[in-house]
Amino acid sequence: MWQAGSANRTSDIHEPLAMPGQPVMGRAHLLRVLDEVDYGVLIIDAQGTILHANHLARHELASGRMLVSYGNNLLGSNAEFTAQMQTATEAAFRGQRRLVLLNKGERELSLAFTPLSHPLEADTPTVLVMLSRQSACDNLAVRMFARTIGLSPSEEAVLMGLCRGLEIPEIAAEHGVAPSTIRSQIKTLREKAGSPSIRRLLQRINSLPPVVPALRIVMPMPHNSSDSIHP
Repeated sequence: MWQAGSANRTSDIHEPLAMPGQPVMGRAHLLRVLDEVDYGVLIIDAQGTILHANHLARHELASGRMLVSYGNNLLGSNAEFTAQMQTATEAAFRGQRRLVLLNKGERELSLAFTPLSHPLEADTPTVLVMLSRQSACDNLAVRMFARTIGLSPSEEAVLMGLCRGLEIPEIAAEHGVAPSTIRSQIKTLREKAGSPSIRRLLQRINSLPPVVPALRIVMPMPHNSSDSIHP
C-alpha cells in the first residue's frame, strides 16, 4: 500500500510516493510511468482544466479528432461529444464512474471518468479520464513477442494482419501471395507460439503487457510542456 492517506489525495500528482520502508518515488518518475502506459491518461479539475496529460493523451488532443484542449480545458471536437463528456464529468465529481463512447466515422474512442477524490474528503476534487487502449498493432509488445518466438519477417507481417482483424484472403492480397501461403505461415506461427488456434493466439496477443514505442513524437501542451519526459 501507499503511505498512509496518500492514495486518495489530489496532491499525489505532485508529492513523492513510496512503499513503506522503500525509497521515495519522485514526481518525475511517476510522470515517466504515466507516459509508458498504453492508454491516454488525463487528470482534470472541477472546471474541466487539464492538470496533466500523458504522452498518448497529448497525442490524441493534438490530433483534434475526438478531443481538444481549448483554453486548457478538456472538450469534445463537437458539441455532442462535449455534452457527453460534461455529463460524465459532473457524475464523476459526485463520486460516480462513467463511460463515454464517442464515434466519428470509423473512428471510435471510449473514455472512462473516475473520481480521484471522495465527496466526504477535504482534498481538491479531481477526475481521472482514461482513454481506450491503443490497437494491438500499435502495441510494441506484439513485435517483441514475434521476435521472442522467432517469427520470420513475413510471419510477423501475417501476425500484424491478424491483429488488424484482416481475413486470410485480405492478408494474401495485401502481400501479393496466394491464400494458401498465408495459411501455411499461420500454421507455422501458431506452432512457434504454442497456440492451437488463431483465436487462442489472438487471446495471447491481447493479454500482452502494453508497451509504448520508445521512439515517438511528443505533442507538448501548454500546461505541462515541461513534463515531456521523452523528447
